[in-house]
Amino acid sequence: MTFSLNTTVIKPDENNKITSAIILFHGYGGNGKDISALTYSWKRFLPNTVFLCPDAHQACPINPSGFQWFDLSKDDPKYIIEQSLRAEEIIHKFINEVKKLYKLSNSKICLSGFSQGCMLSINIGLTSDENFNCVVGFSGKIIDKEHLSKRISSKTKMLLIHGELDAVVPASNLLDAKDFLLRNKIEVETHMIGDCDHHIPVKASSIALKYIKKTF
Repeated sequence: MTFSLNTTVIKPDENNKITSAIILFHGYGGNGKDISALTYSWKRFLPNTVFLCPDAHQACPINPSGFQWFDLSKDDPKYIIEQSLRAEEIIHKFINEVKKLYKLSNSKICLSGFSQGCMLSINIGLTSDENFNCVVGFSGKIIDKEHLSKRISSKTKMLLIHGELDAVVPASNLLDAKDFLLRNKIEVETHMIGDCDHHIPVKASSIALKYIKKTF
C-alpha cells in the first residue's frame, strides 16, 4: 500500500508482529526523515511498534528540502486556522490508511510531533471520533484555544515537553496548554527541560519513551 503522504517507515526487527504504531509529525521546515531520528533510541524498547514519519503536504518556502503542515507567511489567526484545518483533513486521511494497513484501532496509536507537528497532534487528539493511545508533543502549543474548545470530541491523554529557553515557541505556551487541557478535563503530564531551546534533547526523548512504554 502506498500512503497519501511520502513516509519514512521504520518496522520492527525480526518480523515481529505489529501491535502498535507511533506516528511522528515533523516541525516547520523539517521532514519525516529528520524526526525519524527519535526512533533510533525508542525502537529496541518497543519491539512490536511500527514508526511512521510522513512529510507534510506542502513544501516550505524557507527551506527547499523541507515541508510545512500549514503556512506561516501571513500573521492572520483566521488564515492559520483555515490552513491547520486543511492539514488536519490530510492527516486524518493518512491515519486511516495506517489503521487499515496495520489493522490497528486508535487505542493502539500514539501521535507525536515537534513544534508545528505537536500543534496538530494536540488538535487531532482532541477532535477525533475516539481517543488515541496518547499524544506526545515536543515544543508546541495550542494553535487557537477558543476555536479548539468548540471542537473537542475526544480526550486523548497527553505528554507535553518544552525547553525553557525556546525562543521560537516560547515556553509559556506549555503552561497555557496545560491550563487549557486541565480546564477541559484532559489528562496531561508536562515537563520543562532546563537549558534547552527549540529542539528535542536526549532527556526529552527519554521522558517520552518512558511515558509511551507505560501507555502501550
